[in-house]
Amino acid sequence: MKISNISFTILCFLSFLAFRSSAQTDTVGINTIISKTNKVLNDYPQERIYLHFDKPYYAVADTVWFKAYVTENQNFLSGLSKVIYVDVINQRDSLIETLKLPVNGGIANGSFPLDQINYKQGNYHIRAYTMWMLNFDSPAYFNKTFYVGEAIDKEVKTHISYKNLSTDKQEKIDARVQFRDANNKPYANKSVNWKVVTSYTEIAKGRGTTDANGYLTISMTANQKAEYQLQKGELITTINTTEKDVASSTFQLKNAIINKDFQLFPEGGNLIAGLTNKVAFKAIKSDGLGISSKGTITDSEGKQVATFTAQHLGMGTFSLPVEAGKSYKANVTYADGSTQSYPLPAVVASGITISIDNAEPDNVAVKINANDTFFDQNQGKKFYLIAQSKGVICYGAQTALSSKTYSTTIQKSKFPNGIAQFTLFAENGKPLSERLVFVQNKNNLALALSSALPSYGVKKKVKINLAAKKDGAPVEGNFSVAVVDETKVPANEDAATTILTGLLLSSDLKGYIEKPNYYFNAPDAKKAADLDALLLTQGYRSFAYTDVIAGKLPKISFLPEQGIEISGILRMGNGIPVRKGSLLLSIPDKRFNLEGTTDPVGNFKFQNLVFNDSSKVTITAKYNVNYKNMTLSINGAPTPTLTRNFSAADEVLNIDSALNTYLDNSKKQYAYLHVLKDVNIKAAAIPKVSHKDYPALSGLGQMADHEVTGDRLQGCGLLINCLQGMLAGVTFADNNFYVTRDYNAGKRVPMGIFINGMNVDVNQINTIDPNQIESIEIFLRDELGLVNRANNVNGVIVFNQKKAPKGTKISKAQLMDLLPKYYELSFSPGGYNKEKQFYSPKYEVAASMNRNDLRTTIYWNPKLMTDATGNTSFEFYNADGRGQYKVIVEGIDANGNLGRSVFRYNVK
Repeated sequence: MKISNISFTILCFLSFLAFRSSAQTDTVGINTIISKTNKVLNDYPQERIYLHFDKPYYAVADTVWFKAYVTENQNFLSGLSKVIYVDVINQRDSLIETLKLPVNGGIANGSFPLDQINYKQGNYHIRAYTMWMLNFDSPAYFNKTFYVGEAIDKEVKTHISYKNLSTDKQEKIDARVQFRDANNKPYANKSVNWKVVTSYTEIAKGRGTTDANGYLTISMTANQKAEYQLQKGELITTINTTEKDVASSTFQLKNAIINKDFQLFPEGGNLIAGLTNKVAFKAIKSDGLGISSKGTITDSEGKQVATFTAQHLGMGTFSLPVEAGKSYKANVTYADGSTQSYPLPAVVASGITISIDNAEPDNVAVKINANDTFFDQNQGKKFYLIAQSKGVICYGAQTALSSKTYSTTIQKSKFPNGIAQFTLFAENGKPLSERLVFVQNKNNLALALSSALPSYGVKKKVKINLAAKKDGAPVEGNFSVAVVDETKVPANEDAATTILTGLLLSSDLKGYIEKPNYYFNAPDAKKAADLDALLLTQGYRSFAYTDVIAGKLPKISFLPEQGIEISGILRMGNGIPVRKGSLLLSIPDKRFNLEGTTDPVGNFKFQNLVFNDSSKVTITAKYNVNYKNMTLSINGAPTPTLTRNFSAADEVLNIDSALNTYLDNSKKQYAYLHVLKDVNIKAAAIPKVSHKDYPALSGLGQMADHEVTGDRLQGCGLLINCLQGMLAGVTFADNNFYVTRDYNAGKRVPMGIFINGMNVDVNQINTIDPNQIESIEIFLRDELGLVNRANNVNGVIVFNQKKAPKGTKISKAQLMDLLPKYYELSFSPGGYNKEKQFYSPKYEVAASMNRNDLRTTIYWNPKLMTDATGNTSFEFYNADGRGQYKVIVEGIDANGNLGRSVFRYNVK
């Protein structure tokens, strides 16, 4: 049922409401708060995105299939944005690729292959967003971590565990690594070289030999105050698998040293003197996962006043009677036996707070408590209670403070499913207390899946029926279905990302949520209490009421995209804009042409274009008078900055072990894909330009400490800016480059800058074309001191430019073709990614039955629709795998109701 927006509502939640006048001149009425809030909610709706994937993890050579659901207020399918972006980012927070997909009625379908060139074994994360989302401070991007295994030509499997032996003065990590071959046989008595690399700098290295079971223990140490820390680096091992062959493996060290933290959150926001406060807590490790804990609360006099025990994933609550003038601390004992004490938030001498009991199935019990001091100072003043959920004001009430305690119950049917935000305001509009509550109504969208038989044979046709109902009535809905061989794709159901966790929980909360589907998978009273503890300890993603009341509206820089748009400006060579200039846009592979005209200041815009990501686009101004003196420029497309994956806690360290069953199947499935081993071709090496070509630098060592190849500078604008942070062991300060270790030690002698063997001023760097650089060599040490002393420098940076190639004579016409045509641009702007169809084989003839079918995703259909009767069905053929198959259907109806159902059957 759609909950209508209301401009003003006052619901009497007290039997003795007493409205009193106030002498304050800065009073803000509840009508004003609600109307301003409604304006922000209606005029600036927040879009949410959920992506349904066919599987939780993959192998190289797989294809990732997904469906995007884009929603707005009340979880209605969004009519705002018509374009969605999906970024694939690796474990080093580098962008692998971006998919641009058209959105039709809030729905988009996509896929991408995990090719052997761009994807290797490791952890990745998906980020999905619309341009409209970029306008807001805390956009609800969809984020999901997934991991990819490697089975093709696998030479070594590894399993690593860490032991932290660090002290206050020294980092020390012992890593125990097991090396196995593709058949799980240990690599016994094999030589292993290892090194630790941090910020492109090798900080530790060593060598060892595996034991009879393939194990090697590697001890790594570093000073706690060292410039390069072990914990920020990666361990790289190289094992001699045969006399001639070696295989490398890389392990992240960021979670090798685990720290613990304990956070405390008073209900309503403050610890108020004179009241019994409910306090939530979260015990969390530095890897983002919760840790079980228990302990006591003592006051400033050392008296024990409360005890606590974590109820779920390190979270829990306790009651604390708070006295004025006292401070409190939590004495925590973690599951590993370690102990630590943490101070509670400072006690507030005067305050009022919201306390909520969400245990009843039909009502939310709300209590407002004020302590004596606050009541004496504010007796008779007006206070407002407002609750909003999913972009709608669902409840509002006001009263005069005539008692220290108010209690009421509010029907949950007033709220949509999901998180409701209760806020208590003073009469001047200042928020005083806030509480989040999860509302789970009984009338959910029910999806019933059924089949004619409980089990089927291999390669046999299966028909699954779907019936969708809401309050017993049939529902038309938009759904996606994935069928997987669960024997090959085992997964923790509690850790799953679903349409319910995505659109009802994660999209409204800030930060990482561990095992989100635990709260929706067979919910009961304990899980409801655990979910309440989660909401007490998690930040809420919403607008700030203080900004709303002050009239500070969000700054809109990006309108909802309605299609692909190409815009820019046409100028004369002297910079003057061309008014009413004629332009022609062409897309050759679409046989598409579109004329355009610039506005009075030279701007042009081509809107609602449709073309593929591989299409070339040409825009020309050659149909204007004096066109050869015109210059076209294209506006860039905005993109959100790449940030650290906040769901990194879902990353897997030992992928070989975690995906053992899956990768064993992938090895057979992709047996036809082989990569040729390196073939050595002997030929005369083409000499590379280096410092050795210049006599002035002959005193330097044969090998540079670090080298930056020219291809890393592609796309660089201002070279000196690109180099800051790219040169390992080098610090840029005061417009000079310094050797970092010496600079930190107080030695401020700049490094020498040499371009083609000549010592130049640092500003000369910007005169170099980055595309003409062969390499940059960094010498942090001048062992003989010849170059340092001769040039009064400390360290050397050598810029080696490419040698000019020997050319051949060309005609004048050929030369003119090579010169840039500033009045014409040809480029690949990146269109929509092509929608691919999932291949589902049909075993209707005997000949097709003989081929092996090792599929793990048996069926994928992102376009499943129920009709007016609420029914639909789909058919597919099983693969060769025997065991349990899992059918997952997720989707949404026209009223924003969400549904998910899981069905299993056996294949014998």
